Amino acid sequence: MTADDFRRIALSFEGAEEGAHFGAMDFRAGGRIFATLASVSLGYGNLMIGPEQQAAFVAERPDLFLPVQGGWGRMGITHIRLALADEDTMRGALHTAWKLRVEKNNKTGKKGASPSKKSVPQSAAKRKSSSAKTR
Repeated sequence: MTADDFRRIALSFEGAEEGAHFGAMDFRAGGRIFATLASVSLGYGNLMIGPEQQAAFVAERPDLFLPVQGGWGRMGITHIRLALADEDTMRGALHTAWKLRVEKNNKTGKKGASPSKKSVPQSAAKRKSSSAKTR
């Protein structure tokens, strides 16, 4: 699998949007990140999952999944080796990350993302915000 495959699959989930965080491509549900390509230069995609899911993924496929180094990894952020992944495994891993994000959003009152698959450009978001303030 490639970074393009990771992107295609991540954007296939309902309400998924593409964004950027510190110059790296990310994928969001309800405005919150569930996966990134921040480590693509090292051959990894990143999954925002919990420590329990991370432990299960790593135990089942230590050749494919590994914790991100440091504190992020201890919180469950997990690398997936793009070159070793197949379509079904990549889809399953990204679906897990997306589903966890949607569930967290629902618990905190974030009711999901817009049906759009792409982020609103900053200028449009600012115009919308400005017009709402003047009302």
